[in-house]
Amino acid sequence: MEANIYSEIFNSIYNYFSGLSSAEVISTSLIIIAAFIFVLLERIFPYTKGQEILREGFFDDFAMYTIAQNYVLSILIFGVIINFIDNSTGLSRFGLFANVPVWAQLIFFVVTHDLYIYWMHRWMHKNKWLWRIHEAHHSPKKVDWLSGSRSHPLEILLNQTIEFAPIVLLGSPVEVIAYKGLISAVWGMYIHSNLDINSGWLQKIINGPEMHRWHHSTGKGRNRNFATKFAFWDWMFGTAYLPDTKVDEYGLKTFFPRHYFSQTLFAFRRFKKLKKEEV
Repeated sequence: MEANIYSEIFNSIYNYFSGLSSAEVISTSLIIIAAFIFVLLERIFPYTKGQEILREGFFDDFAMYTIAQNYVLSILIFGVIINFIDNSTGLSRFGLFANVPVWAQLIFFVVTHDLYIYWMHRWMHKNKWLWRIHEAHHSPKKVDWLSGSRSHPLEILLNQTIEFAPIVLLGSPVEVIAYKGLISAVWGMYIHSNLDINSGWLQKIINGPEMHRWHHSTGKGRNRNFATKFAFWDWMFGTAYLPDTKVDEYGLKTFFPRHYFSQTLFAFRRFKKLKKEEV
């Protein structure tokens, strides 16, 4: 019985990878390698010393958010939503970006999507409805290479559909999708990593953990530093925050459930009504 279970798991993994293109295999492999590298670097150059690898919420962030949720949502985003849009419009058949070099497409899609994410991220912190699906991302009390994967499925569904739909609809090859996903995944691990890094003047251009960890703090920085890949959005639009002090507390000041399913459902709780004396 046990042997059959292991055999089914192996066959599932084999079937998954055998169905991937070479670009997707390379992208997936590099993401896994990058994860191991970040784990190692966090042991050698930690920002917060003594922070455990298997910290609170590690299992949910790894098994539920990173693996299970991403797998299900990728099917929904690419196989259902984008496929429906494409079948309804037929846009990809025109191959508008088919002859554009892959490197040029990557630059275009990385920059334009990052600008979108900056403004959407700001809106999520201002709008009470959007904050409900974003607060899960701010709930980890320990920030590391994996904590950035904790995002409500509705937030991922929204942002990744907007991220990848234009790539598919403009007729880009699968390499663009794979490498754009690689860049987003590795950059996400980097800016959330528990690394004591000082990138100097580069932090004015490229976003790193120096600024983004302040965004996950419980203090003033939580409503600043909205950029993901390019810090110049924050400096340009006046939302940059990079003090000389050290972050001492992450997470939310309010209650938040500990595990995946309760965290997902928590977004749909009722808003508290203000008492007359509070209005």
